[in-house]
Amino acid sequence: MGAHQIMTNNVITVTPRTSIEDAANIMLRNHISGLPVVDDGKLTGIVSESDFLRRGEIGTGRKRSAILQFLFGLGRAADDFVHERGRKIEDVMTLDPVTVEEQTPLDELVHLMEKSDVKRLPVMRGKDLVGIVTRSNLLQAVASLEHEIPDPTADDDHIRNRILRQIDAVSWRPIGFEVTVRSGVVHMHGIVTSDHAREATIVAAENTAGVKKVHDHLCFVDTYTGFYVESPEDMKAAS
Repeated sequence: MGAHQIMTNNVITVTPRTSIEDAANIMLRNHISGLPVVDDGKLTGIVSESDFLRRGEIGTGRKRSAILQFLFGLGRAADDFVHERGRKIEDVMTLDPVTVEEQTPLDELVHLMEKSDVKRLPVMRGKDLVGIVTRSNLLQAVASLEHEIPDPTADDDHIRNRILRQIDAVSWRPIGFEVTVRSGVVHMHGIVTSDHAREATIVAAENTAGVKKVHDHLCFVDTYTGFYVESPEDMKAAS
């Protein structure tokens, strides 16, 4: 399997000039832990939850004694000040993130994540950002293997792409929607905010040519309370 078979296609991004507050709200609203930073169509960085841990406004900035400040140097102290009190994403983002290509195999993805100590890898097609692979995507791939489904074929790739195109074109599409296909058997992951959206997503997949069976792993989240419920299929399997 390659990165293109498990990656999230519709990547939510921010710009270097996006405010810290706006980026944090985007991450919370979409239940994601990191965002690629794109400027004029070019990937320039990545920002994650860890970049919001040391912040002056919540009193979690680093507190160093005069001796430590001397040892670390004035430049380091100045950098920390910008990271903790900067108002824009460019002040806290990681520059030059580790990236992969669409055909990068999964074992190499895991190696890069471990080597670079990152939880997400932007997927590039040349200079264009076309997707992102996170640890959650890898977890979904592992979970799908439990169903003893063979490795994907070219036909499975076509089925997956058709489903993604259909769902991407509708207003009720699930948040973070992802699909894996093995020998015509579809596994759908993501977040829905209504049973109507769940049913419509299942119907869209079932009506895609070549699909033999659809497994629903779509979680429900109440937009007001944040109440979270696993899919009926997964709840039944766990009982």
